[in-house]
Amino acid sequence: MPTPSTAVGTDAPAPRHAPTAAELLDFVRRTADDAALVTSLPLDPEGRTWLRLEGPGGSEAWLIGWPPGTGTGWHDHAESTGAFTVAAGALREHSLAARLPTDGWKTLELSEDVDRTRLLATGQGRAFGRHHVHEVLNESGREHAVSVHAYYPPLPQIRRYSRTGPVLRLEQTERPEDWL
Repeated sequence: MPTPSTAVGTDAPAPRHAPTAAELLDFVRRTADDAALVTSLPLDPEGRTWLRLEGPGGSEAWLIGWPPGTGTGWHDHAESTGAFTVAAGALREHSLAARLPTDGWKTLELSEDVDRTRLLATGQGRAFGRHHVHEVLNESGREHAVSVHAYYPPLPQIRRYSRTGPVLRLEQTERPEDWL
């Protein structure tokens, strides 16, 4: 990721403990309802844009703009739990309903029943646990989408994958210092 913008605070009270996935989902839903914040994000016609936010309990949070036809590619968030909600437009999430080994592999052949797909419209979101492998896409040909994401602990790494049919291949591991 390129250098993030200055963090923006929210009025959400911080939990006194590590936030759960449910608390992260509650935070991203409340934040997505902040129309002034959502419309303050500059949108680029060609690439995703983002603004770093202060999440609850020391979590990492982002407001992300998605131009038509953009996506993340397959990835996971390592040891972090997370949540995201669509604040404007719609996003499609493809995910794997399988627990992958955390280390020591480069290529896996997936079984036929692991693929999950969901379309999330404005106001819809989801929480996920550690090692959740997914890709998120704005499939619209004309409209931007905007979403709010939160992760706890703050992202220690992101593993990026390629996928050809049932074969998932680990391509790269990124750490926060790679995003500066």
